[in-house]
Amino acid sequence: MNTDTAQIITLAGEKYAVIPQAEYEMLRAAIDEDAMDAAIIRRVLEDADEEFVPFELVKRLSNGENPVRVWRTFHNMKACQLAAAAGVAGSYLSDIETGKKPGSVKAMKRLAAALNVTVDDLI
Repeated sequence: MNTDTAQIITLAGEKYAVIPQAEYEMLRAAIDEDAMDAAIIRRVLEDADEEFVPFELVKRLSNGENPVRVWRTFHNMKACQLAAAAGVAGSYLSDIETGKKPGSVKAMKRLAAALNVTVDDLI
């Protein structure tokens, strides 16, 4: 940012800064962008159907951790609890979470229902 500014003091004692036009335009663009971001955030926050999850969960998923395990731990469930709630064998759940088996469509639907997420969240 340019630091070539001048100061004007009015007869009433008010201070004004004079900056180059290019710098002014850059500041205006930044303000406009912030206003648009704020409007988007406001709209999302007001959406009753919007679900928020902690950044740590998103980070774990983006780092490639198994989604079933990530969502299970997010819901503070032990593997045996999830297996029972979904009606799948504990060993099968373990194989899914460790990547040894992909999980059948039927099993993934059951796991998603037990975790209160969509199947898309698990694949």
